Amino acid sequence: MNEGSIFIIDNDSKSVNLISAFLTYQGYDVIPHRQDDSVFETIRERQINIVIAEVSYLATIAPDFRQEAKKINPQLVLINYGLQADLPHHLAGDHNFSLSKPLNLDELECLVMRAREGQTLKKSSVTPAQTPHAFRSGIIGTSQPMLDLFEMIEKVALSNATVLIQGESGTGKELAARAIHLLSSRNSKVIVPVNCAAIPDELMESELFGHVKGSFTGAFANRAGRFEMADKGTLFLDEIGDMKANMQVKLLRVLQNREFEPVGSTRSQKVDVRIIAATNKNLEEMVATKDFREDLYYRLSVIPITIPPLRERREDIPLLIENFFNIFNRDRNHAVKGFSRETIECLCNYSWPGNVRELENLVERLVILKTSGVITPDDLPEKYLSEKRPTPVSLPTNDGLPDEGICLNSAVELFENRLIGQALTRTKGNKKEAAALLNLKRTTLIEKLKKKNLVFEDNFSL
Repeated sequence: MNEGSIFIIDNDSKSVNLISAFLTYQGYDVIPHRQDDSVFETIRERQINIVIAEVSYLATIAPDFRQEAKKINPQLVLINYGLQADLPHHLAGDHNFSLSKPLNLDELECLVMRAREGQTLKKSSVTPAQTPHAFRSGIIGTSQPMLDLFEMIEKVALSNATVLIQGESGTGKELAARAIHLLSSRNSKVIVPVNCAAIPDELMESELFGHVKGSFTGAFANRAGRFEMADKGTLFLDEIGDMKANMQVKLLRVLQNREFEPVGSTRSQKVDVRIIAATNKNLEEMVATKDFREDLYYRLSVIPITIPPLRERREDIPLLIENFFNIFNRDRNHAVKGFSRETIECLCNYSWPGNVRELENLVERLVILKTSGVITPDDLPEKYLSEKRPTPVSLPTNDGLPDEGICLNSAVELFENRLIGQALTRTKGNKKEAAALLNLKRTTLIEKLKKKNLVFEDNFSL
C-alpha cells in the first residue's frame, strides 16, 4: 500500500540532502525540492502526504502554504522547522508540527511516524462505512475464520497485555497489529515497527534502546531507540523468531522491569509501551530446540493470535480480488473491466503459499499488463493453472459437494448469473420483463448487469 511521499523544502541544499539521506535510510520515500519546480504541482503529482519545510523559506514560497496544500490533499501533514523565533506559535488543525534548529533527526522521525499514524486513523474512521467487510486497518474478509479474528482483535485491544501474532508470511500480521493499536487506548500515540530480521545483529541493541554520544565509533550524538519512540504507544516487533539469543535476554529484562539502558549509558530509563510481537516461525518448536528462550516466549505469548492462511479462507478470495483490483485499476487509470468467472475460479483453487501478499502482487501485475478488457485464465501465469485446472462451478446436487470442495462465492454468483441469463433469454432481452420474472426492480437488474459485465451464450451482450 502506497502511504505517499515526504517532500523536503529548504533553500539550504545541505539541510535537504541531510534530511533526505536520513529518512531514505529509514525506509521512507523522500522527494527533495528543486527550486525550479512548482511546489504545489509536485504535491499534486507525486502523492505527497507529508511536507517537511524550513519555515522562513516556506513563507517566501506561499504565505498561506498550509491552506493551499491542504486544498490539494486534505490529509497532508506539515512539519515546520527553523529558529525558535520564526516558528508559528499555533498551527490550526490536527497533526501539524514544529521543530526548532538545530534539527534533531530522531525527533523528526518520531514526528513523521506520528503523522503517518494520524493519517491512518483518519482513513480508518471512514473505511468501515465504505466497505463493511474491511476491518479497521485494512484487513478484509467475511469468512468465519476472519470474523473470529476480528472479534479477538477487538477484545485484545481493550487491554494492555502483550500479544504474540503468529501466521505464515503474507497473511497480514502487521495489519492485525495496527488494528489492535488503532482500537486501543494508545491510539493517539504511535505504533513503532521493528523488523528484527532486517536489522544487523551489531545494530539491534542501539536500534531498540538507543545510544549516547561517544558510546561507539560513529556515535556522534545521542540517539533515541525504538522503545523510547514508542513510549505511551505500541512497539511492534516483527519477525521476533529471528532475534538472536543475546538480544532475547535484554528484551526479556525490558518486558519484566519496563526499563532499559541506552548503549553506553549507566542510567536506566522507564518506558510505558505495549509490546506486540509477530513471527512466521513456530516458537514452541524453537523453545524445544533451545533456539528461543522459554521465559521470553511466555512473556510474549500472554495473548496469542493466529492469522489464518488464505487457503483456509478461500471464500474471501473474490472479495480480496475485487478490493485489490479497484485500487490498482484506479491508481493506474486503466480501463480493465474485471476478472472473468473462470479466472476467479482458477484463483480460488490455487493454494496461495504467499497468502494475501501473493494475491495482491498478482492482481497488480495483471492490471498493469492488461490495461483494458477482461482478465481471463489466459492472462494468468502457468503456476496458477497447473495445480488444479478448475472445473465449471455448479450447484450442489443430491450427490453432495465434490470431494475437492467448492468456492462458495463463485458458486452463488454463477447461480445468480444463470438465473439472469435464463430470464433475459426467455424475454428476448427485455430487461423490464426479465426483472419481473426475477422479482427485481428494473433499475436493480440494470445495476447488476453493469457490475457483472456479463456476456451470455445467447449473444445477449449485457
